Amino acid sequence: MSGRAVSALVIAAALAGCAGTPPPDWAADAKGALDRAVAAALEGHARVEAVEFERARTQVARTGRPELLARVELMRCAAHAARLDVGPCPRFDALRADATAADRAYADHLAGRLEPADAARLPEHHRRAAAGDAKALAATTDPLGRLVAAAVLLQSGRATPEVVAQAVDAASSQGWRRALLAWLHVQRRQAERAGDAAEAARIQRRIDVAGGTR
Repeated sequence: MSGRAVSALVIAAALAGCAGTPPPDWAADAKGALDRAVAAALEGHARVEAVEFERARTQVARTGRPELLARVELMRCAAHAARLDVGPCPRFDALRADATAADRAYADHLAGRLEPADAARLPEHHRRAAAGDAKALAATTDPLGRLVAAAVLLQSGRATPEVVAQAVDAASSQGWRRALLAWLHVQRRQAERAGDAAEAARIQRRIDVAGGTR
């Protein structure tokens, strides 16, 4: 799942039974706020992230549909997982009873507690990542989807240097500095463990540039 995918799902829910009509104001506003919030989370702009997520929540809450609100909360947790800020997702959990089965499976996937029977509810690349397939990232061209799949592999101890390199490239290509720095630190540790001092030094130079210290 990606920020664009969630935004599209919110719009689709708004348009159910209304083919040929423009999206209502709440849906368009929610989509814009959600896209900005996800980008801010991955770039490390905490204040913007908080403001935009709250704006998205407010717009979706106008529908009185807790399953859509749960999806917004899930997206926030996915953005944090993508930057390796993994932890509880309490605001989604508070809405879990009304969330769709697919969203519940995705939340469990992020938390590393996905039941095998629920794996089929995930998009293909997440399903493969949950099964430990290090080639799963190639199944999606979406940068956020790649980062989340890589994060799941890292949590399970199955993130190869190739997986980490793909995550670094995905974050770098989007200018997502907070996520990039998190993955560069993982990449540097892998190089250090492999005894490759030159590679570790090269990665540190990238960290210095991204962190603004060079």
